[in-house]
Amino acid sequence: MRHRIAVVGGGPAGLAFARVMHRHDYPVAVLERDPAPDARPPGGTLDLHERLGQLALDKAGLLAELQALSRPEGQAMRILDTDGTVLRDWRPRPDDRANPEIDRGQLRDLLLGPLDVRWGQGVTQVVPGNRDGVLVQFADGRQETFDLVVGADGAWSRIRPAVSSVTPHYTGVTSVETSLDDVDTRHPDLARLIGDGSVAVYGVNRSLVAQRNSGGHVKVYAKFRAPLDWHTDLDLADTEAVRSSLLALFDGWAAPVLELLSHGTAFVHRPFYVLPVSHTWAHVPGVTLLGDAAHLMPPLGAGANLAMLEGAELAESIATGPGESLDEAVRAFEEQMWARAGRWAKITTDGLERLVSPDPAEALALFDQVQPS
Repeated sequence: MRHRIAVVGGGPAGLAFARVMHRHDYPVAVLERDPAPDARPPGGTLDLHERLGQLALDKAGLLAELQALSRPEGQAMRILDTDGTVLRDWRPRPDDRANPEIDRGQLRDLLLGPLDVRWGQGVTQVVPGNRDGVLVQFADGRQETFDLVVGADGAWSRIRPAVSSVTPHYTGVTSVETSLDDVDTRHPDLARLIGDGSVAVYGVNRSLVAQRNSGGHVKVYAKFRAPLDWHTDLDLADTEAVRSSLLALFDGWAAPVLELLSHGTAFVHRPFYVLPVSHTWAHVPGVTLLGDAAHLMPPLGAGANLAMLEGAELAESIATGPGESLDEAVRAFEEQMWARAGRWAKITTDGLERLVSPDPAEALALFDQVQPS
């Protein structure tokens, strides 16, 4: 008899887990609080690393589909000084597929495929240790039991308290996100500035990054060090007030760079929270975590990649494990996840310190270290 397994969260981690289980004809209940796949904007673009996110899609049998959808040219990166001087202009080779970009919405749809997601199923709590399994409590008052509940429900996970009392803490760095639509037609000068991939400008304790998505859509991120309540006297719903505040924060930067903020259509506040670099927990039978629920780290390209690979690996260990019990498979997975995630959490934490730094030269040095010319 197959084990009753649920994954909470329909993001990259949960869907990768469910999709690999599906490939092995192993049913999984995918519980997602959103009422539909398009209930909210899916977010920006992701670079899928060859040995992380791409490997996960390979385990799901989706690598060919990824290659058809992704944008290898999106790996391009241009760095400017605050006066507009081009400091670096790196472009990938035509055959470079180390970290191709794909829109989050496209990735979500690719992973969803034939999966039967239970939309609008918000989970409020899980209670392990019951005789019949792990008790899942839903927002509408219903309850259901499973042999294993996988928490893939992000930074503010409702599953995490079943295994860990740790909560995310603020890094001191916040981001305000805006967007440009139809950039090639409406803002051709900015389209040329951004190029095929991303453009980044680093100043003292602040940066501006613009990243091309598909279909002429661009995401712009203003990142800066500030107290969590920096916006106390600012109405974040007032687009023009937020724009004015950001333009004042980046005052003196080159006019073409500031145009990235001037043409933004709306602004979203996203403070950066993290879990401790080496977040582990005493194993709890019947419950485990993936992705941000397990190891929330600065958003520097590793988190979603790790989450997907973890989902794929856990699924393989359960569906094809060499005679291990379900609990043994989960224990072994957790040990592997903790070691790798700890390394990446240290890398991304150090990276954030250098990318939003009192010394902008640190950001340039980090780029040269990661992507030598």
